[in-house]
Amino acid sequence: MAQDTLPERPTAAEPPARGRGPLAGLWRPGRARRAGGAGGTGAVRIRVPAVVVAGLLMWLAFPPLDLTPLAPVGVAVFTLALRGVRARAGAWLGFLGGAAFFLPVLTGIVKIGPDGWILLSLVQALYLAPMGAGIALVHRLRAWPLWTAALWVAEELVRGHVPFGGFPWARLAFSQTSTPLTPYASLGGAPLVTFLTALLGGLLAYAVLAAWNARAADARRPHLVRAAAAAAGGALVVGGGLLIPVPTEGRTVTVAVIQGNVPRLGLDFLGQRKAVLDNHARRTHELAARVRAGKVPRPELVVWPENASDLDPYTEPDARQTIDDAVRDVGVPVLVGALVDTPDGTKVENRGIVWDPRTGPGDYYVKRHPVPFGEYLPFRDVLTRLITRFERIPRDFAKGTRSGVMRLGPVTVGDVICFEVAYDREVRDVASGNILVVQTNNATWGKTSLPPQQIAMSRLRAVEHGRTILVAATSGVSAIVAPDGRMIARSREFVPDIQVARVPARTSRTLADRLGAKPEWTLAALAVLAAGVAGFSSRKNEGN
Repeated sequence: MAQDTLPERPTAAEPPARGRGPLAGLWRPGRARRAGGAGGTGAVRIRVPAVVVAGLLMWLAFPPLDLTPLAPVGVAVFTLALRGVRARAGAWLGFLGGAAFFLPVLTGIVKIGPDGWILLSLVQALYLAPMGAGIALVHRLRAWPLWTAALWVAEELVRGHVPFGGFPWARLAFSQTSTPLTPYASLGGAPLVTFLTALLGGLLAYAVLAAWNARAADARRPHLVRAAAAAAGGALVVGGGLLIPVPTEGRTVTVAVIQGNVPRLGLDFLGQRKAVLDNHARRTHELAARVRAGKVPRPELVVWPENASDLDPYTEPDARQTIDDAVRDVGVPVLVGALVDTPDGTKVENRGIVWDPRTGPGDYYVKRHPVPFGEYLPFRDVLTRLITRFERIPRDFAKGTRSGVMRLGPVTVGDVICFEVAYDREVRDVASGNILVVQTNNATWGKTSLPPQQIAMSRLRAVEHGRTILVAATSGVSAIVAPDGRMIARSREFVPDIQVARVPARTSRTLADRLGAKPEWTLAALAVLAAGVAGFSSRKNEGN
């Protein structure tokens, strides 16, 4: 793919660039270099609002607004805004665009305090600074839409791993959970969907640039051909997704998801721990009564959410009896979310416990990725002195050490807890189960964008691994998601709910399962290589 640029000097038949309209400053590299890397004062006035608009457009693509086509449009605006600047200017423009994106997309975090929301958003925006520098560099290479798209994958890889295990929320892929790009998840997972979303944005930017050059240049035909080629490439990406088969067949089982609800909103709702447990037990008794009355089919397994019991059922006789009575009444195994003290009493385990109606508690999964600054506190001695709010975390949550694949009734389930669904490795590790389960507690984040964003992640994971996903939430949103990402059932927030459905329990693996993390690391490596080549070439040219 040839690189499109405006000529460095206007020809006799061509007026100076500054008279060509407001878009010219977005990508003319000559002006950017002469002005010290920021494109001159006029160009800065365009670039700054452009990256802000780009961030806002990408935010609008995410739940609950779900204006999904705006994700590649936002990427296109972001890409054009960084064209023709030096890496240093690209870095701060990248950070600014990242702030414009993360501040609105993570507004749900304000529930723990405006300072936490702003700090987390700005920290996430920092990851777009090196990406912005990289995009500014690779614009100088041929086929730059490919390299800019790969840089998005590299940014998300780093953000999802560093520090403290990373925070992979609001990845581009999670804005595309019901679009023609969604089926690509079964081939290369979430990283491939991110790459193709960004590639569409890059191709759109390339087409706009080529069309603008055709308007400004004497030789219009080559530029129009390039614009048409970019548009055709985008159409092939979209059309290719529509042609990817997403199998849904499999042995069917009847499942039930319980949403008991919580007595009140906010961080302090766990103070009414017995009420939360009673709510889930009550809904399970209600399910059993409906089965006896013939109103719903008898489930073969039932799923409760995370934190359904914050009373340790191994040491609290009342909690154990409440759970046992409900499970015996429904007569099938129930996956119970409970908090359990570690044997030494110094930490807490966030468990999903298989509770059998005859033998009681059996196999269990312990959450392997507790939330930093939420479920455990790094630098505890220092931070508790500086921020009294952290006193609400009196004990750290222990980290589990084994997979959440367990037998639950007639099938094996792969369990992940709460925001573990955002992590590729954690979900991939349990995808050998016939059905995937997400146990979550969203009460703190209720009525914000975070619960619907989490559901969107579950929908993409269903396609990625070809599995039914059962999402059980204390207060919503709970859901049953088909292997093709369709919503079979979905609850409202802060109301009790019982969901019963017959769903496929699948055994076949997707290509994404077999490839694992290879697509992500390959694309990230290509991005780093491209940025390195562009940077070396730039320094060499400047030296000459």
